[in-house]
This record gives sequence, structure tokens and C-alpha cells, in this order.
Amino acid sequence: MPGNRKVTPMKRSLALPAIALVAVAGLAACDVGGTGASQPAPSSQQLATGAQVSGEITFWHAYSAGGGEIDALEKTIIPAFEKLHPGVKVHDVQVPSDQMHQKLITATAAGSLPDVVRADIVTVPELAKLGVLAPLSDDMPDFQDWAGKMYPGPLATNKYKDKFWGLPLDTNTKVVIYNQDALTAQGISSVPKTLDDLKADAAKPGAGKYLFAEGGSGGWNLLPFIWSNGGEMTNPEVTKATGYLNSPKTVEAVQMLVDMYNAKQLPSNVLGAPGAVQTSDGLAKGMYDTIVDGPWTFPNLTKAYPNFKPATEPMFSGSAGSISVVGGEDIVMTQQSKNKALAAEFIRYMLSPEAQQAMGKVGQLSAESALAADMASYAPYYAPYLDQLKTARPRPATPQWAKVDDIFTKQVQQAFQGKQTVQQALDNAAAQIDPLLAQG
Repeated sequence: MPGNRKVTPMKRSLALPAIALVAVAGLAACDVGGTGASQPAPSSQQLATGAQVSGEITFWHAYSAGGGEIDALEKTIIPAFEKLHPGVKVHDVQVPSDQMHQKLITATAAGSLPDVVRADIVTVPELAKLGVLAPLSDDMPDFQDWAGKMYPGPLATNKYKDKFWGLPLDTNTKVVIYNQDALTAQGISSVPKTLDDLKADAAKPGAGKYLFAEGGSGGWNLLPFIWSNGGEMTNPEVTKATGYLNSPKTVEAVQMLVDMYNAKQLPSNVLGAPGAVQTSDGLAKGMYDTIVDGPWTFPNLTKAYPNFKPATEPMFSGSAGSISVVGGEDIVMTQQSKNKALAAEFIRYMLSPEAQQAMGKVGQLSAESALAADMASYAPYYAPYLDQLKTARPRPATPQWAKVDDIFTKQVQQAFQGKQTVQQALDNAAAQIDPLLAQG
């Protein structure tokens, strides 16, 4: 998750400027042997582990200096890697998360991409389609060894057209965070554990109080409710939304939240209303009994409300279980890299226990299941997120995600505002999303 965790940027989806898309597509068609940007070709280099490496590489990232991440990278991880490989040099470049996408496009057109990138998970399919990335599942003979270490949800964010273009570098998900004192004061005996509990108890808090508050209406916000209820946004191949996004189970999940909003049981945060009390602030102040949010919430709450002790439960469960959404970043290699052997070794080291542990200590949750105990030892609040990652899912991995999510959000907001029914909103969204998914 790049940048400032207070604004949860891992859920951010950045659309490529239209002019840049055309320029990159043309360049990618040349770089990958005339296959065209929509059908990236694998490179032929086999990047074996343990190979003798030399030279220099450049690594772009959006690690936060304020959180200790850059210190961990520059003072611990890179020096240790260079010591293992005498004579090599890794140049790391911090790129603000809100500038990374455009900077990658500009560098692609100029032929000046870095060798390795820490990329927002939602951008990987798009970059792969444009021919920017080298397919690690083709180029790294030990790819499956690394893939087998990962939680399935984070790993799936790297898949596009039956290839994997990266590996999970860090991950996160969301769980229910609650204020037990607020629940007790309102006569609610226990935190809701299911969607049915949430619906049944939503009317119990008094005026100005809410059992639950949600911070938005995009895919990052609503997909956990849809999936847990047994609904879907697309088919498994991510080629069709009709019949999935507007299916009864999906409609039912969104309808529950719309009904709560209409009954004044859900605050205006769900529509991004200006002036609404932020979800974490409202939780600590006793206005909101529960929220669904990520691990960054805990250090933020500790700093702002040192006397507040939040508690957690898994995502509200439904007929399909308790399913949350995956966030985080992947580590990828560019096709333009002139030193792919060294780039591959650096990727392996960034995924090593030593590097993952160093980053875990400064707030970067590892996607490697075998390191769960280590991560939980650094911060006890990691534990429920590590459990949730066992079932957490990625948003549909498509190069069109930014546009898909925008359509979904706008249509769902129409339903919250009473301008159309939930069924109409999701029918309209599916009809608009299908042509985008058909583009591959």
C-alpha cells in the first residue's frame, strides 16, 4: 500500500491519460515484437536463481519516509543485498504514489523505465497489457516456488491472460473494527458477526449514533459485502459482468446497505459527503460502533486517540462466508530492463524473510503465509488481518479496472440517492462494464 495510509491509497485506481495510452501501446507493440499492446509477448531470458550477477539496477517505489520504510530499504535491505553481491549497485527512487502511474507512462514512451517497480496491485494488469512488464511466470524458473509461499488473494492480483507479471511485495485487507463501550452503552450485547446481525441490530443505536459506518461506495468498499453474501462483480474469467454484477445475491447485498441508508442507519460517509465524520474518528468517539478498515487504522487511532482500545472481528459473514478485499503492492520487472538477471535477484531478495521482516517492522504486511507469526509478533493487531487474508480476494484483475470501478461507484450512488432502484443501477452498470471487459 503506497504512500499515506490515512487515505488508504491502495484502493486508489489511476486511469491512464488517453494520449499516453496510445503512445505506450505503439511503443509496446515495437518492444514486444509487433504483437500489439493487448497481447504482450514474454521475454526469452531465463533468470535462474543463484546466477552470477553484476552491474546496476534502478528500483522505483512509493515507500513513505515518515513511516520508516525508506530507512528500512536504504539502510538495511539494499546494503544487505549489495553485500551479498559485491560490486552490484541498486539505485532506489522514491516516486510519490499519486505520480507513479504518470511517471511510468512517461518513462515508457522515453525508453527510460526502471528495472524494478513496486506497483499498486490494481495497475499490474494494465501495465502488462501495455507491454511494460516482463512476465515473471515465464522468466523466473523458480517462480512457482515463490508463488507457493503467498496467500492466494494477493498472488492473484498479478495474473493477466494466464501469466503472472509480478509477485506480492506487501499486502493488506480489511476487517471489522469495533468500539465495545459504544455497543454496550447502546444495549447491544455483542458486535454483529454476520450480515443478518448487522441488518437486525442497525436500528438499535439512538439519534446521532450508527451501528456501522462505511467510507465509500466503490468496489474497495462494497465488494466484501457482495462476496460474503455470495454475489460477484464478474465471471471468473473477468470477461463479463451481466449475470454477475446484477445477480440476485449481488443486488441483495447492495440493497441491504441502501435500505440502511434510507432508514438513516448508515451515515453519509458512504456517499463521500463533505463534512461527514470520518469512519475512524467516529469509531473512537462512539458515534459509529463498527467500521470495516485496514491495519493502518490502528497506528492512526493510537496517535489520535491514545485511550481508545479498538477490537476486531472478521468481515461480517454471509452465505459465502467472511470474505474481504485485498490491497497492497506487487513487485514487477520491466521489459526495458537491461539487467534482468540482477533485477530478478533483487526481486527474490525483496521477498526473502530478511527483507520482509525488516519491512514488517515498519508497517508493511508480508503476503507470505509462513511469515504470519513474525508479522503478528511485530504488531498484535496484524493477527486478525492475517487470518482474513486466507479468504480475502482481489478486485477483478483487469486493465479496465479504473473505468469499471468508476461506473460501479456512480451507478450505486444513484441507488443510494433514490434516483433508481438497486436492480436498475446494477443492470446499468453491468451493461456499461461488459464492453470494457471485452477489450481484455
